[in-house]
Amino acid sequence: MILESGAKAKTVKKYLGKDWIVQACGGHVEDLPSKGSKDSSKSMWESTVDELPDPPWGWTTGAKKKITEMIKKAKLSNVEEIFIATDPDREGEFIAWRLSEIFSKRGFKNQQRVTFNEITENSVIKSLSEARKIDYALVDSAKVRRFMDRLVGFECSRFSRSWQLASMGRVQTPTLGFIVEREIERDNHVPISYHSVNLDSGDINFKVRFHDKEEDGAWVDEKGKHYPDRTYDLELADRSVENLVKNNNIEIQSIKNGKNARKPKPPFTTDTLLQTASSTLGWSVSRTSNVAGALYNSGHVTYIRTDSTRTNQEARDTAKKYIKNQFGDEYLGVGALGADAKKGSKNVQDAHEAIRPTRPEIKELLDEKEEANTLYRLIWSRFTASQMSDSIRETRSIMAKTNNFEKSITGMASWRIHPGWEIVYSEYQSNIKTKPPEYPLLEGSIWELDIKKDNPDLVSDQTKPPRRFSESSIVQQMKKAGIGRPSTYVSTIQTLNKRKYVENISGSLKPTEAGTIMWSEVVPFYNEQEDKKGLFDTKFTAKMEMDLDGIENSSKSAPEVWHQFVKNFKELNESAKTNKRSIPSKKQIQLLNDLISNMNELERNDALKGKVISELTGEEMRNTLDELIEKGGTFPPSDKQIGLIIKLTDKLNLQLEKVLKDGGAKDLESLTGGREGTASTIIGKLIGMDGESPATEPQVKAINTMSERLGIKIEDAMSIVKATTIDEINKKDASDLIGKMKKMKKR
Repeated sequence: MILESGAKAKTVKKYLGKDWIVQACGGHVEDLPSKGSKDSSKSMWESTVDELPDPPWGWTTGAKKKITEMIKKAKLSNVEEIFIATDPDREGEFIAWRLSEIFSKRGFKNQQRVTFNEITENSVIKSLSEARKIDYALVDSAKVRRFMDRLVGFECSRFSRSWQLASMGRVQTPTLGFIVEREIERDNHVPISYHSVNLDSGDINFKVRFHDKEEDGAWVDEKGKHYPDRTYDLELADRSVENLVKNNNIEIQSIKNGKNARKPKPPFTTDTLLQTASSTLGWSVSRTSNVAGALYNSGHVTYIRTDSTRTNQEARDTAKKYIKNQFGDEYLGVGALGADAKKGSKNVQDAHEAIRPTRPEIKELLDEKEEANTLYRLIWSRFTASQMSDSIRETRSIMAKTNNFEKSITGMASWRIHPGWEIVYSEYQSNIKTKPPEYPLLEGSIWELDIKKDNPDLVSDQTKPPRRFSESSIVQQMKKAGIGRPSTYVSTIQTLNKRKYVENISGSLKPTEAGTIMWSEVVPFYNEQEDKKGLFDTKFTAKMEMDLDGIENSSKSAPEVWHQFVKNFKELNESAKTNKRSIPSKKQIQLLNDLISNMNELERNDALKGKVISELTGEEMRNTLDELIEKGGTFPPSDKQIGLIIKLTDKLNLQLEKVLKDGGAKDLESLTGGREGTASTIIGKLIGMDGESPATEPQVKAINTMSERLGIKIEDAMSIVKATTIDEINKKDASDLIGKMKKMKKR
């Protein structure tokens, strides 16, 4: 059996026994060829209207060696049957398909595809009896997503390099848009001042009600929302405090009785788990995702990538048995049933259950680290609570007055009379009132103000700008807009951070200058086009996600979706490039200003042919720069040089800032072009470092072929460049060896 992670394989091995080999492939083993390879050329996309492209899938880093060893072990062990048990989603199905193809070519034809939503013995054993073939609808959906992301990422990132920006992405860029637009809202915010008065009596907080909605002077915010407890009138607010202090009491005018039933929330989905772990535990989305993944791999919780709140009957019955034994019948509720609570929502993928404990009767994990146990308890509490009764509170809406002041004073008394589901959530709640107020809840009764500082309390403040998105709230926004899926939430945020488009300031996401330029200057070329939905418009992106879901459930044709996307993309991309050529970029304007800064007025007028810089068209700007650079002006690196620096830096997993600093440049903008420029020097260093990475597949193939033709054993060929095995030879040594073998062939 082949799974994705080593931790998962270790768990499954315990269930299958000694007659099984259980190994992990480490995730993706083959994928689209890297951007710089010859196989990533336009020919990769060739296909007819009724078929998808069939690119040459290339090995991912380290996968070839791992799979080769796996196949060798299978042959030595006389393996009769392969069960591919990668994750139960479209990405897992894609990995299963590539594994199936690889193993078929090596003679292993007897293959089965198995999936399980939870890694328990029953689930794993049951999956064997429900084995199936590869689901090509899921595979096609994964392929089309890859094609879309590569096409957008490759073409649009090349476009954005004119602004010296690293990358654009189909989901990444619209998500950045939410963050930038929120920052623009904050910058444009005009504060509105207000005054409010609070007082405490009988351990209840009261507020002075200054104005009804229809009254003159009623306070409303910038969106027109009325707040009766706020006023523009400071004199009125001061008078209320003066009388409250003088009287030191309020008189109850009326009381309205009520009850409030708080229903439990449904079990966690991917987005609600990320959000709740952030608000309750203070965790980042990546930390939550990593710990949840480890819990799944160890068999403690169900699959963590899901949009569904559905749970199975057996798990619900187990939870209810626990509830009845621990708390009694009165704590049992209707519970979140098998139907999805979000049924009818267009953005829900209902392929899996909600995230829940695999053994609902277990509240604590005694054999796990505290971090894992902390998240497990949260997941357990949420699922168990979903099967419990409502929590019930008595409520009293109180209207009061104080002598010599005409305005009403309002408060709400509330105390819990039945905990219901909250009894398993007590770890995450505090200060729950379970008794009525100490003063009588009767009309005409006099309540004294609680003696303490600032009671009553006059607050003079002003409205605040909208909050920046946090990691968890941007996930919520992605989900709401339909532009993300459970498997992409965390990676999208990580990409925005890695590309330096946003920075995390005390938990809030603020766009950097690069992020703002991307959304405000680059994206409009793609979004602001007549009679077309913009490429990075959230509605366009959401439609693409729905089309991918349609391919997955076989309601849409994969070739049709892909070719329509290509058609739309080409139109948008060509239009963007045409518009870009007609408008000088900021980079060009800055460069021209630098080149003419030391010229006198006559020289400047001659260089600009009588125009000012703002009057130049894109073509005129390019011609002017070419002429000045030809005369000896310093010029910037080409887009190709910048792109190569970024590509090699990412490939070698280096920090871009350090690479630039070591090469004598402060940032991308301070690089110089040409053969003698700093960009060329840095590229040379990076290529040298890249030579230490493993040899490419074409290099290995060439060495094997030439060794065979020359009649040299592969071990002897390795000794020529003092390498050990062909699997460990690096690019530089491989290149040297190929050159030497070519000379041997000529002799």
